[in-house]
Amino acid sequence: MKINSLAKIKNLADKNVFLRVDFNVPLTGGRISEDYKIKCVLPTIEYLISQGARVIIASHLGEPDGRKEKDLTLKPVATRLKSLLKKPVNFVAESTGREVKEIVGKMKAGEIVFLENLRFNQGEYDNNLNLAKEYAALADIYVNDALAVSHREQASVSAIKKYLPAYAGLLLEKEIIAFNNI
Repeated sequence: MKINSLAKIKNLADKNVFLRVDFNVPLTGGRISEDYKIKCVLPTIEYLISQGARVIIASHLGEPDGRKEKDLTLKPVATRLKSLLKKPVNFVAESTGREVKEIVGKMKAGEIVFLENLRFNQGEYDNNLNLAKEYAALADIYVNDALAVSHREQASVSAIKKYLPAYAGLLLEKEIIAFNNI
């Protein structure tokens, strides 16, 4: 199986990378009870940062069915990521809109913006092309590092690839190679 590997990109410096991850981690009382999924994506994030990319992290948490649910905010995940990376992670309480565009527009090389739960927007579930265009407008490159959702027809997984060059993250590539070996 041919993989469009992140390592094939010659120059990531000053590129905005929309990084789709699976940070659907278990929460107990608003606290992460298991951070394995976060730790698995660290090599991809660290690689992108080391190459001078501006990283826009996008994930889901739970099944809010297009409604904002306080218990399913990704803010604790962003806080944990900041702790693991020992770098600033700018959490934005939205996944689209003017505020997101402004914050992403001010990013410098090596910085990270972490978007709010993508599934707070019904268009994510609907694989909405307009929503995918909004996500794509934030970035130069799309990187998928979320095997668990790769089969889903959702705006941040499927439709976005119509508007940006798409690559497998280091974790996704490793997982696909392991499956092929089996």
